[in-house]
Amino acid sequence: MGKGAETREAILHRAVQLASEVGLEGVTIGRLAEAMDLSKSGLFAHFQSKESLQVATLEHAGALFVEAVIRPAMAEPRGAPRIRALVERWLRWPELVPQPGGCVFVQAAVELDDRPGPARDRLVSMERAWLGTLARVARDARDAGQFRADLDPDQVAFELHGIMLSTHHAWRLLGDRHARRRARDAVERLLADCRLPT
Repeated sequence: MGKGAETREAILHRAVQLASEVGLEGVTIGRLAEAMDLSKSGLFAHFQSKESLQVATLEHAGALFVEAVIRPAMAEPRGAPRIRALVERWLRWPELVPQPGGCVFVQAAVELDDRPGPARDRLVSMERAWLGTLARVARDARDAGQFRADLDPDQVAFELHGIMLSTHHAWRLLGDRHARRRARDAVERLLADCRLPT
């Protein structure tokens, strides 16, 4: 990796942390330049606009999520072990990749849900891909005979996503220190519903 690429990666790493605290709108070229002790013109050379910086920040967070959460979990055996691994790493995602304000994607979703533009489009695409990954994991287990034949993989993905959003809300906003245990319990109930009847 060349010096320019290393600098860009360091900038985006800091942008992800900052976005978790102040939102994507708060990640401006000026604010990031100050946080990184770089010149505005030097930062502008990397991103050209606030809009492209926001999209690049989301894409960098996505790449980090794949490496911290998805790739290691996919090494686990198909079915319940893989889903548990995804959930465990997902629960620890803001710690595995430090995000002082909590999950950058949750922050961005609240901020961008009714704000059209390239950043929202990119976030929607990434969220759909993530839901697709969760559904594919459930579908693979169903097709391998580990889950019941009438299982709806998209419903499993929807419920897993709902559990995690609820956990984030309980942990970050309500200060519920039992939120992660509750999430694990909810996932186990969902997995019990997925399994073949005995």
